[in-house]
Amino acid sequence: MSSASQDYRLSDELLGPVLAILDAYQDPYLAQGLVSAGCVSKLSIDGKRLQLGLCYPYPCMTQYRDTVMAITKKLAVLDAIDEVECEIDFQPASISAISTVEPIPNVKQVIAVASGKGGVGKSTTSVNLALALAAEGAKVGILDADIYGPSIPLMLGVSDFRPVSADGKMMSAATAHGISAQSIGFMLADDEAAVWRGPMAAGALAQLLNETLWPELDYLVIDMPPGTGDIQLTLSQKVPVTGAVVVTTPQDIALADAKKGISMFQKVNIPVLGIVENMSFHMCSECGHKEHPFGSHGGSKMAQRYQVPLLGELPLKLNIREDVDNGKPTVVADPDSEVAALYREIARKVGAQLALTKVQSTVSISISDDE
Repeated sequence: MSSASQDYRLSDELLGPVLAILDAYQDPYLAQGLVSAGCVSKLSIDGKRLQLGLCYPYPCMTQYRDTVMAITKKLAVLDAIDEVECEIDFQPASISAISTVEPIPNVKQVIAVASGKGGVGKSTTSVNLALALAAEGAKVGILDADIYGPSIPLMLGVSDFRPVSADGKMMSAATAHGISAQSIGFMLADDEAAVWRGPMAAGALAQLLNETLWPELDYLVIDMPPGTGDIQLTLSQKVPVTGAVVVTTPQDIALADAKKGISMFQKVNIPVLGIVENMSFHMCSECGHKEHPFGSHGGSKMAQRYQVPLLGELPLKLNIREDVDNGKPTVVADPDSEVAALYREIARKVGAQLALTKVQSTVSISISDDE
């Protein structure tokens, strides 16, 4: 993780204490002090007003107010400072785990969202993750890599979009709720199926990825199809993926298949950023009783076993399904809800893990058949 360019205009007498206080403030997602994490970009003093510039390598815009208040309180112990004026920016690095693959024009980082099996809510998680990253201040796109069962057009409410090409080579992406989107579903009629063999489907994915006019993006989220077949291998070997998120549910059969997904990413040296446990629990809307219809703690045990973060545990709620069916996922349909807050928390964790991949080697996960 590269440090922000530094512009420090304080006396040595004041600089040392200020830096010490800022480095004592631990960023909750990078698990480092602000100085050690390279987030402090500017320090100057105007009378007794400290002018502070912070530049984060991951999006966390909804946390800015609380961060400034906490830092101001800590700096207030210094007699030379009566006021803190803070500017916060977000600048992600351009990172790929696959150095042999050319970067995608205009795209800084690529996040693959995968699952070992279908039916675990991976696409719902993908769209809400993309929208949550955008809510935290990032420029985001999403690619629907499920060639056989594209669902992103419906989930984003843009099923009627059709790409256009000005030069006959590159095609436009859809825009929905502030993010860009591309899908084979934009090119098929509602009742039309993509009946292709694996290599043809993998080739179609490559075209969608490389022949789309993506705007400037901090993150491109790729909603992968379930399994570990041709499309997944194409993605993991020929696309400059930065890291992968694995979605599972707590029951044993989903966890067993999720393990295969983790194993695939390990074999192709793509860091696993963490696990999202979907449908983790159900809370009765009448009495508030919490129950675990698919089992409990499966995701946390799996994360601990394979030494990857548990990014979040999402509830089984009717409105999450209804929101994507209506083309307005929960993060934008009900941004003040507890569920939207969970997705934004996951987004911040994913962004921070991506930032840390620049200073960490690929996650090493030991998987044996007898586990």
